[in-house]
Amino acid sequence: VPLQASGGGLVQAGGSLRLSCAASGRTFSNYAVGWFRQAPGKEREFAAAISWNGRSTYIGASVKGRFTISRDNAKNTVYLQMNDLKPEDTAVYYCACDIHNIPGMTPQQYDFWGQGTQVTVSS
Repeated sequence: VPLQASGGGLVQAGGSLRLSCAASGRTFSNYAVGWFRQAPGKEREFAAAISWNGRSTYIGASVKGRFTISRDNAKNTVYLQMNDLKPEDTAVYYCACDIHNIPGMTPQQYDFWGQGTQVTVSS
């Protein structure tokens, strides 16, 4: 499933961004989707995940209370709303889907990945 992440950019601390993950050419409305991020020199970190129907969501500890995940299956898109951004949120953000529909926190379980979008938060 080709995935395209977009919406990254440069923002000041305290600002907001909304990332989008879209599937082109194929629906992923039956799959769980996760967002991960990776800063230079660090391991890929779980940010959020959502079940295929949007009824179950999971948010990583480091972003809880600031990030939310949602999806619009009619638009074949999953969103990551990021509020109150901090410099430590600076990373490349990736979306991925799990064809077994398990909205988990480990990168290894996901089957398809997008190319990533850069988020940079200035202090």
